[in-house]
Amino acid sequence: MRLDKYLKVSRLIKRRSVANDACDASRVAVNGKTVKASYDVKIGDLISISFGSKTVTVRVLDIRETTKKSESLGMYEVVSETTA
Repeated sequence: MRLDKYLKVSRLIKRRSVANDACDASRVAVNGKTVKASYDVKIGDLISISFGSKTVTVRVLDIRETTKKSESLGMYEVVSETTA
């Protein structure tokens, strides 16, 4: 699944277009490397997202095409949250 779609389905980022813009602005990294929105997400990947002064790192646990809001938290686990 594409990175931008994963971020939207897992509800880490609210809209796919916003996820795509974040990738284009180099604010999303997978396994320590800045990647494009077309990156193919795999289970076990570490995704780091910069939201202004806050950086959230999550580990991919599951990949689904669609999900309910209550089930979206099971798609990842938060590894760390840092504030600069």
